[in-house]
Amino acid sequence: MTTRVLIADDHAIVREGLRRILAADPAFAVAGEAKDGHEVMAAVRAGGFDVLLLDLSMPGRSGIDLLRQVKAERPELRVLVLSMHAEDQYAVRSIRAGASGYLTKDTATTQLVAALKKIAAGGLFITNAVAESLALGLQTSREEAPHKRLSDREYEVFLLLAGGASVTGIAARLHLSVKTVSTHKTRILEKMALGSLADLVRYAVAHKLLDAPDLPR
Repeated sequence: MTTRVLIADDHAIVREGLRRILAADPAFAVAGEAKDGHEVMAAVRAGGFDVLLLDLSMPGRSGIDLLRQVKAERPELRVLVLSMHAEDQYAVRSIRAGASGYLTKDTATTQLVAALKKIAAGGLFITNAVAESLALGLQTSREEAPHKRLSDREYEVFLLLAGGASVTGIAARLHLSVKTVSTHKTRILEKMALGSLADLVRYAVAHKLLDAPDLPR
């Protein structure tokens, strides 16, 4: 049985690369492509595919927020998150939001087919480290890391701030008002007991939560 895949990524060259990988395996057929959150939701509502290959960083609605919306409208849809972010940043949050797997883009060439086959068969595709984090998350701990107390949206804003993005730039990227982003920033600092943006950046560096410099693209 052929598994129909929808590829969602805002970069044409990435979509083409993923399409070529899937074309080499008769078990898969590319059912379509989407380049932003609006196109993803339009495709989800139209149907016609079995697995959504979803990039977390696209224009419009994106990230965990988009993943939650997808799962709210089609709970049965299998979703493989494909991200430039290291798994210790978003993998656990993605699985908790309903994804069936998490794959970083730098491993896609070698692991994409295996990941999709496992997900299409009803399984989860996660590393042992992510599985351990999920298991530990079931246990209530007073010593939980401060950044784990943030909501998904706050965490997204936190990473962008730590990566050097301005409040105005984050507002434009996430399609939020500057006031809303400023409110998120204030709450993040309060929840994490940090006194300044500089403290926030130092925290992110100390906990190895920053990606390459192109994080806030």
